[in-house]
Amino acid sequence: MAQPLMPKATAVWLVDNTTLTFEQIAELCGLHELEVQGIADDEVAVGIIGIDPVGSGQLDREEIERCEADATARLVLLETEMPLTSARRRGPRYTPVSKRQDRPDAISWLIKYHTELNDPQIAKLLGTTKSTIQAVRGRTHWNISNIKARDPVLLGICKQSELETELNKAHAAGRLPAVPVTEDESLS
Repeated sequence: MAQPLMPKATAVWLVDNTTLTFEQIAELCGLHELEVQGIADDEVAVGIIGIDPVGSGQLDREEIERCEADATARLVLLETEMPLTSARRRGPRYTPVSKRQDRPDAISWLIKYHTELNDPQIAKLLGTTKSTIQAVRGRTHWNISNIKARDPVLLGICKQSELETELNKAHAAGRLPAVPVTEDESLS
């Protein structure tokens, strides 16, 4: 069952402003009935400001009145067409400060294991610049001695689905990965 966006704040408002039973509020908010009773006794959720579910468009007043009249009735949230999360907007990718020092490692990994990706694709995936990619590729980066090839997905810089999308674009464009020569092949 769907829950309100801020369940405890919604429960605080419902306890303060309605005559719904603790069980009805608990079921709607995904809380335990004793937790709702604690909210009513000012033992739980102290300091949480209640949020009006009617004003936020999650419930309507008629639904609350219907459930106040019948203690066995269950509250039902309103259907909304607004998505809870939105897709990433266009524009430069933000990389947290804590992960920025890992970008050259990720660039090195992509250059080593996915040679079919071009510089603009790497820049888009990692939120970096072409000059940084060229510096890592040309081994002229200021910190080249400390760069170790590490997977950007494991580093948390990009998602696996984003990497796969870029790889599929490269394959569709006809850029095939360079076949690495193993030591056995180089001897023959």
